[in-house]
Amino acid sequence: MTRQDFKKLFDQHFDAIRNYIFYRSGDADLATDLAQEVFMHLWEKQLEYHPKATVGLLYKMASDEFVSHYRRQKLELNYKNALSFKLQDVSPEEELEYKELQQKYEKALAGLSEKQRVVFLMSRMDGLKYHEIAERLRISVKAVEKRMKYALDDLKSKIKVK
Repeated sequence: MTRQDFKKLFDQHFDAIRNYIFYRSGDADLATDLAQEVFMHLWEKQLEYHPKATVGLLYKMASDEFVSHYRRQKLELNYKNALSFKLQDVSPEEELEYKELQQKYEKALAGLSEKQRVVFLMSRMDGLKYHEIAERLRISVKAVEKRMKYALDDLKSKIKVK
């Protein structure tokens, strides 16, 4: 796809794709962000340009992007709910232990090499799969696995829980 084809496609269909996502999400900012992601992914793929097929692909990609975002959001919410606790149910000792553990974690995370920290956070915070991380960082999946293994080993050794 040439740059001109992409620009034409973007100009003609960005608003429609954004509206499609907005109708599904009800969030204008999210719709804009996801629509931009869709067009970015399309550009990265560098597919041949076939007007009707490419527009259909855009809608499919928009749908997939929305579903992925929704799943990540749901997973994140479930994780936060599982971690949340009521302060009245926690003794001062437990609260202190939690704060100490959190400090150890933050210190251990800061002590990781940049490569390990990036892979770890992309996996754990962004919810990306190894192949997605590899694609974004332009490295092999094996390199991602290796970095993650060393990051986890390092974190485990530095955060020893009683």
